[in-house]
Amino acid sequence: MVLFALMAIIILLVIWLIVLEIRLNRLLLGKDARSLENTITWVRDTLSEMLKFRDESVGYWRNVEARLKRSVQSIETVRFNPFKGTGDGGNQSFSTAFLNEKGDGVVISSLHSRDRVSVFSKPVKKFGSEFEMTQEEKGVIEQAKESVSIPQDK
Repeated sequence: MVLFALMAIIILLVIWLIVLEIRLNRLLLGKDARSLENTITWVRDTLSEMLKFRDESVGYWRNVEARLKRSVQSIETVRFNPFKGTGDGGNQSFSTAFLNEKGDGVVISSLHSRDRVSVFSKPVKKFGSEFEMTQEEKGVIEQAKESVSIPQDK
């Protein structure tokens, strides 16, 4: 009886060994363990290069995002006649705002009359200026403020 039990255990171990051998051959696909080691090393090196590339890309995009926030993102222009009723100027006068998403930039205004053209420039910080502004300049800044898309901070 013990002999039959030992024989059954040996047969089960032989079957288990054959199954493991078949699985190992499928894993190696007819190649030796050396080529499998080379493949694993190649995958590890490639993964390392990809992680390095990802880190460099993240740094680059953060730099681009920071530069983009400082760049002009809204340009609005209003044309007007500063001399209504007198016939001078027509609608040749204008105010143009150049602003980034924080509301920093410049407003350039031109007053046009028959005998001269005057150009003014006023710095803008946070959608306002320390210099006195005309209604047209305030209006063009308000239009620029509405057209700037301010992303929500995460």
